Amino acid sequence: MKLTELFQRGEFVVTAEVGPPKGFHIDHLLHEADEYLKGRVHAVNVTDNQSSVMRLGSLATCKALKDRGLNPIFQMTCRDRNRIALQSDILSAALFGIENLLCLTGDHTTLGDNPQAKPVFDLDSVSLLHMVKKLESGEDLAGNPLEGDAPKFSKGAVVSPCSDSVDVQLAKMEAKVKAGAEYFQTQAVYEPEKFIKFMEKAKQFGVPVQLGIVIPKNAGMAKYMNANVAGISVPDSMIEELQKDKEKTKAGITGIEISARIIKECRPYCQGVHIMAMGWESKVPDILAQAGI
Repeated sequence: MKLTELFQRGEFVVTAEVGPPKGFHIDHLLHEADEYLKGRVHAVNVTDNQSSVMRLGSLATCKALKDRGLNPIFQMTCRDRNRIALQSDILSAALFGIENLLCLTGDHTTLGDNPQAKPVFDLDSVSLLHMVKKLESGEDLAGNPLEGDAPKFSKGAVVSPCSDSVDVQLAKMEAKVKAGAEYFQTQAVYEPEKFIKFMEKAKQFGVPVQLGIVIPKNAGMAKYMNANVAGISVPDSMIEELQKDKEKTKAGITGIEISARIIKECRPYCQGVHIMAMGWESKVPDILAQAGI
């Protein structure tokens, strides 16, 4: 099912995220999705060589999840494919019955485990969204007609609401909406007050936004994000909370409590939540339960 249909029905849309393995055996991923996500989330994002680390492809993993009865969101980055390959993969997704896309520019190859790789970046997230719209009109990006029916997707994009450059993020969001974005998932939010202020300004675009949650596993992870991830700031008080009871934190209890608290505080201002568990898919049911979802 398309996410846009769920938003139009007034659903508070819940999605989660899985990362394909660095190999082709996905029994563990499928088990985690079956056990902890199926029946609890509306759809599951599949990352596309996240952080420029070579892994099993997003499209193949989406097909495997769909075959198990889950609703996949095909994440696409522009780093590894030119416009021909991107269009080909989009048509392949349509063949597989995949209805949801998330369009991203992608991290540079120098950040990953194959830094010698040549980045492509023929397109960026905005032009990728435009390209999907073009395919939906029955033509490829060069204006050549497609054979048969045109594909139809629910097209998503990403925004960073807690960035220091709020006006820049709003401008990027507007450009993505004009290019065809129909919903947004945010980067990780740890400061609800910043998110709420951003949403007050972003509502002018009339596009649903899902709050992004990355479960804080420990204080070290929080400090790393503060030092290395643009647009994310974990407050000192939250880091102290993670340090206070190390056994509780190690068991994931503190991270669950923090995540649920953020969701409850932000829920009145957004149209859904996107949980990036990063290997802690088993915690997703508890987060949703504590958040009252």
